Amino acid sequence: MLRRRFEFTSSLYAHGDVVRVHLGPMETYFLTSPELTHQVLVTDGGKFRKGAMFEKFRPFVGNGLALSDGVHHLRQRRLMQPAFHHAAIARYAGIMAGAAAELVRPWKPDEVREVDHDMQALAVATVGEALFSTELGKAAIEEARRSIPVILKYGMIRVLSPAFVEKLPLPANRRFDGVVDRMRAIVEELIDRRRAEQADRSDLLSTLLLARDADTGEGMTDEQVRDEVITLLTAGIETSALALSWLFHEIARHPEVERKLHDEIDDVLGGRQAVAEDVPRLVYTRQVVDEVLRMYPLWILMRRVTTEVELGTVRLSPGTEVIISPHAMHFDPRFHDHPGRFDPDRWAGGRAKELPRGAYLPFGAGAHQCIGNSFALTEIAIAVATIAAKWRLVPVPGKPVRVKHTTTAYPSRLPMTVVPRFR
Repeated sequence: MLRRRFEFTSSLYAHGDVVRVHLGPMETYFLTSPELTHQVLVTDGGKFRKGAMFEKFRPFVGNGLALSDGVHHLRQRRLMQPAFHHAAIARYAGIMAGAAAELVRPWKPDEVREVDHDMQALAVATVGEALFSTELGKAAIEEARRSIPVILKYGMIRVLSPAFVEKLPLPANRRFDGVVDRMRAIVEELIDRRRAEQADRSDLLSTLLLARDADTGEGMTDEQVRDEVITLLTAGIETSALALSWLFHEIARHPEVERKLHDEIDDVLGGRQAVAEDVPRLVYTRQVVDEVLRMYPLWILMRRVTTEVELGTVRLSPGTEVIISPHAMHFDPRFHDHPGRFDPDRWAGGRAKELPRGAYLPFGAGAHQCIGNSFALTEIAIAVATIAAKWRLVPVPGKPVRVKHTTTAYPSRLPMTVVPRFR
């Protein structure tokens, strides 16, 4: 499971809708049915809480939306929702377009760029400006850029390893603990300084600090704000950076897709900067993005049963761990024709509505669906439109791109030659 994780989980549907898998001494139940997946995440979501995977991360990255449960989760989500309203995202669109334009400004024709690094830098700039808006946040953003890949990589190893391993004086454990401590310290310092300012800077951090519960009038504690900031940094940087990296990799391998994408961008933008109102008009661009999110999703999610529940023909008692794999769902040939083929046309004409609920989970589902999904989709669309309006990214011969697996799929490296579309 550690060495061939995607192949292992994608093969399990051949064994039935519910497959018992032993992770060392821990007995888990892996779901291969979209109907049961939807049941756990949505229909019977109240009978489950975040499982062992999230508990392993919680002591290090806090109890933000991605890891919290129950009343606390509901309260935090309500407090944060205004920051992700469509009007707020429309304001962020200018930040997104500006960051993408600034990224490509120094590019020179026919130079080789490490595109995965560039896309991470773009995501860092975008989230940093939207979250912090000032110079005060630069240290936090730079630390996030260094630390988050380490937290995700070694955190997943801890999830799949016996508990005693994390207590051993191993170099990996020391590195993991070190980056977590630095990340927390920098974010806490930033919160202290912003509290002292007592100013609304119209950014995400101001929204968190000024939010008040409609029933009690209480706001978030510094600890709660810190946990939500780290959650937003983790989700906001990695998700968008990886999606953009894989998108340019895939369209370079599929010239017809690239041509259709360029034609649409030229038609919609007409040479001007992308704005929020353009996103609904970039229909084919959205199909390309949806296909990238299908092919490069999160590997697994875990849930823990809180009250006896039936999943298909299996009755599970409280405390049982359940595993859901967005990747396995997205590559299941029963629901996605030729799942290994990159085909944006599979999303044309509302075909997504024909899929069973639970067969496509780029942002999860139910009460724990990613609160930033609209932010991410807008960011990716505007970044693609801004970059592809002027540049083509071409693979470098003799430099194969391999997939590295942690919580999701990373490119081993992604060197590409940048070629002006109009010389």
